[in-house]
Amino acid sequence: MKLLTGNDLPTGDVVWWTGSLWSRHVEDAVDIGADGEIVASAEEGARRVNGPYVIDASMTPQGPRPAHIKDRVRALGPTVRPDLTLKPADPTAGSWVI
Repeated sequence: MKLLTGNDLPTGDVVWWTGSLWSRHVEDAVDIGADGEIVASAEEGARRVNGPYVIDASMTPQGPRPAHIKDRVRALGPTVRPDLTLKPADPTAGSWVI
């Protein structure tokens, strides 16, 4: 599975491609497949996102989870305090199962 991520241009927030727009929540991300670079280029050119790039991920019962720890931190927030994640009420937010 491949996901497209980047940063929202006005806010700097980490965002994930949903197939038609960007979301702050990795659970909304869709498999971009082989079209990642094409979509990334178009979205960056339209100035909707900064620095988009394609990453590897796997599907879990909670939704897509980035394969690399760097992108998991980008997706879920700080690793030191689960209450600071994007979804603090999510009981799996602090779970870093590889």
